[in-house]
Amino acid sequence: MAGAAGLLLGLAIIFFEIRLERVSLKRLIGAAFGSVLGIVGAFFMSLVLGKAAAEPFLQVVLLLFMTYVGLIVGAKKGDMLNLAALGGIFGVEKSSKKTFKILDTSVVIDGRIADIAETGFLDGVLVIPQFVLRELQLVADSADSMKRNRGRRGLDILQRVQKMAHLNVQIVEEDFPQVRDVDMKLIELAKIYDCKIITNDFNLNKVAQLHGVEVLNINELANSLKPIVLPGETMRVFILKEGKEYNQGVAYLDDGTMVVVDNAKRMISKTVDIAVTSVLQTTAGKMIFGKYDERMQAVAAGAERHERPLRKTEPQPIANLGSEKTTIES
Repeated sequence: MAGAAGLLLGLAIIFFEIRLERVSLKRLIGAAFGSVLGIVGAFFMSLVLGKAAAEPFLQVVLLLFMTYVGLIVGAKKGDMLNLAALGGIFGVEKSSKKTFKILDTSVVIDGRIADIAETGFLDGVLVIPQFVLRELQLVADSADSMKRNRGRRGLDILQRVQKMAHLNVQIVEEDFPQVRDVDMKLIELAKIYDCKIITNDFNLNKVAQLHGVEVLNINELANSLKPIVLPGETMRVFILKEGKEYNQGVAYLDDGTMVVVDNAKRMISKTVDIAVTSVLQTTAGKMIFGKYDERMQAVAAGAERHERPLRKTEPQPIANLGSEKTTIES
């Protein structure tokens, strides 16, 4: 019995040390402060119970219970501590603190977050709230086939991210029953963890900024990575369809950027060289305006012909006259 008790005690100590390494300094300070308050509260309550001639066993149980309650409450509320107000005594914690990033439902369904994570540009801890998982499950169980496919795609993306060895993915249980909107729950959770939200939702981006929460927008990242085109440059595009204005053609780059070309209505389904006239950057993306000039196309075609090497063709038979063949060489 003594050996078994010692083994259980040793395993409990090892488990406690492993959990202790993952706890932040704020939670440790909160837990210690809460334990002291619990012991003080148990002491005063034991004085009352002592006058009531209570059993010493009851007083010991009360002491352990109050200490445990103070430990748990202090650890949960420890994240609200402002260590900077203590004069920088615990300033080392800031440099070693892991960066948390909360994933929104829209960015999970979008799928590009997995590609970005594979490149190693995301560090810290990716936080997936439980209410986001519930929303994904509701979308995956929808009667609409399109919504159902989007929800299942989001769940597949989460599984793909969880399997990445260089990422730390955590599912948190924190919920806010008094808040019904999922976007507001994300903002409240970001305030508690003092972290950023990864999303591609334009409305959530604006609301979070009003609440003082930092947002990493995938769409803004994609727009910033698009190739830079300056007015006056020449580029080759494929005219796909007719534009809204008179004699306009519309083309698209490989990244989805729209190119509006003047004088290109009759060049639909053809690849032409255009001169960039202006570039318009909007919140929805980038638009390029250009102009098609037939003289520019003729110059480009002539240069292409001059650069093309002359091919030597083999003699080709023209006619058969018995056993003889007449050929022509070029």
